Amino acid sequence: MVKRLQVVLDARELSEIQRFARQQRLTTAEWVRQALRAARKVAPPGDARKKLTAIKAATHYSFPAPDIDQMLREIQQGYREDVNE
Repeated sequence: MVKRLQVVLDARELSEIQRFARQQRLTTAEWVRQALRAARKVAPPGDARKKLTAIKAATHYSFPAPDIDQMLREIQQGYREDVNE
């Protein structure tokens, strides 16, 4: 089933979109469809509330970790080892 979507744009924005479409030899509608498809592909999957709940739950745990200076030294050492390989 095909549905219609109406989007209200100011004149300048519409002109810019029409120009992009012409440059790619597409109709404005096809350019917009492709742009929306591309945006959906890069949108983060999942529900943000689930992610926040998981993060909040993780804050209840305590794991041993070195101080920040030691962590930074270990990171730098790892970078140097990667370069030498």
